[in-house]
Amino acid sequence: MKWETALWMVACLLLASLPRGQLDTTCHAFVGETVVLPCTTTPPGELALSKSMLYWQIGTKQLVHFYQNGQDSLKGQDEKFHNRTSLFLDQMKYGNFSLKISSVQLEDDAEYSCIYRQTESHQTKKSTIKLNVSAAPRMEEPPSPSEQNQIPSGSPVDVPSLAVLPLSLLLLLVPLGLWHL
Repeated sequence: MKWETALWMVACLLLASLPRGQLDTTCHAFVGETVVLPCTTTPPGELALSKSMLYWQIGTKQLVHFYQNGQDSLKGQDEKFHNRTSLFLDQMKYGNFSLKISSVQLEDDAEYSCIYRQTESHQTKKSTIKLNVSAAPRMEEPPSPSEQNQIPSGSPVDVPSLAVLPLSLLLLLVPLGLWHL
């Protein structure tokens, strides 16, 4: 490992261990969805990505995504994020470091740090994004046509009241066996 990379990793650990300030933003997602955690900077021109590093991490130990010298470097990526994270590579040179997480899981609920550093100028930018994950909302299935026509037992339609039946109808229903007194 190059000394620059080792130094950068130490700097990221120190940045991540600083007292937590205000969150930059909060995102919400349901389990199974895809979410984009925003992280942007306004560069004076196009960024030289071949001379920069981008860390997405949770706390100081959980590496979510790492980009170095113009390419993804995912060897140390936490296993639970394997094949679920990506960057907007075509937009990074304009300062868009947002992270896309696919197939969101309840365990993804956390505070994420986006740490960008230009190697030559030693300029560092850090953003903190809180991801709130909720279980998918339960969708009630509409009743089947046969269930729609069923009247629950014990309902008022099941047992008609004598007060609402005219006397002539009541006298007709009793001999036919449709009404029991």
